Amino acid sequence: MASARITLPIEGMTCGACATTVQKRLSQSPGVKDASVNYATGKATVSIDDSQIKVADLVRAVRDVGYDCAKASVTFGIEGLHYASGVGRLEEAIGKLPGVLSATANQATEQVQVEYVPGLVTAKDIEGAVSTAGFAVSEPVAAEDPVEREELRRKAEVKRLSLKFVVAALGALLTMVGSMPLMAVMETREHDLVSRLMQPINDLLRGVLPGLYEFGATDPQMLKLALMVITLPVVMWSGRQFYKGAMSGLRHRTADMNTLIAVGTGAAFLYSVVATLLPWVFVGLPADVYYEGVNAIIALILLGRLLEARAKGKTSDAIRKLLSLRPKTARVQRGSKDLELPIEEVQVGDKVLVRPGETLPVDGVVVEGESSVSEAMLTGEPMPVAKQVGAEVFGGTVNTTGSFIYEATAVGTDTALAQIVRLVEEAQGSKAPVQRLADKVAGVFVPIVIAIAIAAFVIWWVVGPDPRLVFSMVALVTVLVIACPCALGLATPTAIMVGTGRGAESGILIRGGEALEGIQSLDTVVLDKTGTITVGRPAVTHVMGAKRKDGTTVAPADVLRLAAAVEARSEHPLAYAVVQEAHAKDIPILPVERFVAMEGRGARGIVGKFLVEVVSVRHAQERSLKLGSLTRPIDHHILTGRTPVVVVVNDTVQGLLVITDEIKPEAKETVARLKKMGLTLYLLSGDNKKTVNIVAKEVGIDRVIADVDPRDKADEIRRLQEEGHVVAMVGDGINDAPALAQADIGFSIGTGTDVAVEASDVTLIRGDLRGVIAAIELSQRTMRTIRSNLFFAFIYNALGIPLAAGLLYPFTGLLLSPVVASAAMALSSLSVVGNSLRLKRFTPSVSS
Repeated sequence: MASARITLPIEGMTCGACATTVQKRLSQSPGVKDASVNYATGKATVSIDDSQIKVADLVRAVRDVGYDCAKASVTFGIEGLHYASGVGRLEEAIGKLPGVLSATANQATEQVQVEYVPGLVTAKDIEGAVSTAGFAVSEPVAAEDPVEREELRRKAEVKRLSLKFVVAALGALLTMVGSMPLMAVMETREHDLVSRLMQPINDLLRGVLPGLYEFGATDPQMLKLALMVITLPVVMWSGRQFYKGAMSGLRHRTADMNTLIAVGTGAAFLYSVVATLLPWVFVGLPADVYYEGVNAIIALILLGRLLEARAKGKTSDAIRKLLSLRPKTARVQRGSKDLELPIEEVQVGDKVLVRPGETLPVDGVVVEGESSVSEAMLTGEPMPVAKQVGAEVFGGTVNTTGSFIYEATAVGTDTALAQIVRLVEEAQGSKAPVQRLADKVAGVFVPIVIAIAIAAFVIWWVVGPDPRLVFSMVALVTVLVIACPCALGLATPTAIMVGTGRGAESGILIRGGEALEGIQSLDTVVLDKTGTITVGRPAVTHVMGAKRKDGTTVAPADVLRLAAAVEARSEHPLAYAVVQEAHAKDIPILPVERFVAMEGRGARGIVGKFLVEVVSVRHAQERSLKLGSLTRPIDHHILTGRTPVVVVVNDTVQGLLVITDEIKPEAKETVARLKKMGLTLYLLSGDNKKTVNIVAKEVGIDRVIADVDPRDKADEIRRLQEEGHVVAMVGDGINDAPALAQADIGFSIGTGTDVAVEASDVTLIRGDLRGVIAAIELSQRTMRTIRSNLFFAFIYNALGIPLAAGLLYPFTGLLLSPVVASAAMALSSLSVVGNSLRLKRFTPSVSS
């Protein structure tokens, strides 16, 4: 069974209820393990068994409930397709790509048209499929950049909403002025809050436009007809999306925000049309019209959507900033030529030339020249980093001074920048557990609101004052218009989007909403010693040879030579220190065979004819190896906080290496701040207890877990969890991966290995321990924002709907106007998004 994680851009969603509907349909599809739809990002994240379901099936499932997936198409030429056989094979090869919806080859034009979901398939994938089928493209495939497409889509949406709003606002203004003479003679309007508030304007216009009022008094029917004509384009064009969405929902037996708006404004408009064209229907009743209300409602809702679209665009600024670091082209040396190539065409192994001031296009290793590179945009580290031959460099960073050539080691989606963007996108598309309640409410919100609106209509019809039809209609429309599931749908995801984006800008990558929410619940933090509390770049301070039986001592240079041969194959920080010491002493590194890394114990290999092992003191003691003359030096160095390792040749101890790892300068400050937050701290290490106690005392940690085999670190975390603690593990390196995965929240130092990063919930790119404090503060701030958003969204609807139904009338004689209701509805969504955007100003109390 092959698992895949698919992200689909969803089109047509207008509120949280829409997202709930799509999520429910996707979850019901065979082969779907999990589905999460985020209204704020407009994306669905689906985990599938790709042997049971394809992307095209997911797209059909989305369409089943009246929505759609964003699609793009590309047409490209195929060499010799006119005379080729097996065109079906070509279409089949391309069609098998994840994300490809259809592939159609035309032999007459020698072209292939591919319809695909942006972001799921790349130009390189399509070209590879063409090659696999035995064909070749006549020119590079120009597949759309999904991020650029999303940006263009947002801009087009803002432009479209702006134009529709202008038309609706103009219609609202004209009908508002034109309705003034009618309001003056409509007795029922005395209960309308807006009519009461606009009475001074009415009096002013009566003096400025006496002819209009005279026309309204002498021929009100013609004035109503003129207002209807003005309203028609607003309803038919500006508000078309609401009615179209409602009809689609009706066909698919779903209801969302469009349903509420369409029923509310549609009822008011149809009521007014009947009052205009068939006034005799209202025998004994005033034939009031509400064209100005229909126009104003549509205009205000469009204004809310417009401002919301702009605000939602700002929530994804972090990803756009990260992607803006990526240059469009790269200067590549191929053979004797320097070529300017699109970044998509750079391949692993290419030699890339970088000049002063240029941005590096891909990741690689310097092979010629030297310079200083600013990594601030990627890691937030302000000081440029010196780069010489053999140094790693990363795409998106900026060369400052010299020129150099480097060999590309990671391109496309494999670069560090691309992986950071992927992590941020996944985090922004995720949901926090706190959102579950909002999702449940959004799922039943619209039907409940419609039921309340109908109940309000019936109650006003049965017990309300005359004219009952008018009062009932106003209550119905106002309830439908004021209800806002959008605020509920936006409350959590907008805060997560801004919070995780702000974290990325601060060098903190948070894996998702669940991790973001979990951080603020921590009560215990376990910190690994090596590479976390300490710098992680140990240095050899002493090399000692053991005494032989004949009284001679093994030469220290021989001890270092054998140890370095084995450690050269190891990735452990202590091993690196041994190799560096050998290089410093000009000791050549001997070849080693049958190398084995003994997790948490050391390493071994065959050097020449000897089995050489470099092991911890604890492991040497477990094997009852005789330490002889090295016993006292070992005890002394342990007491001073250093780490001794034993060199063993053919099961006989030959020497001792003493290694020291400096404590990070920010460690004491971090520990003090974490304790001030009320957190319980543990120092965890595989080193002996004496050494660990010395380090713990120096940084201020009271609790120590020492002599722990890496395989048992996860058990120690589990033990703390069984005691009822919510535990964070902060670690660096492959030995910490199981513990990071076991912890409620795993923090990995960004300088650690990829395995540790994958196992963690939070990655601190800069490698600064103070990032733990910043992450906790960011989590607390984000969760406060989410709670305030949800509180406002629930309170708004809990208070607004009863007021719209006429709660004020028995006490004040006033009914809430549908126009006021539409303004309040638009404001509710904007207030939630605006509150979330405040997170962009978040600054941690410590500088990491």
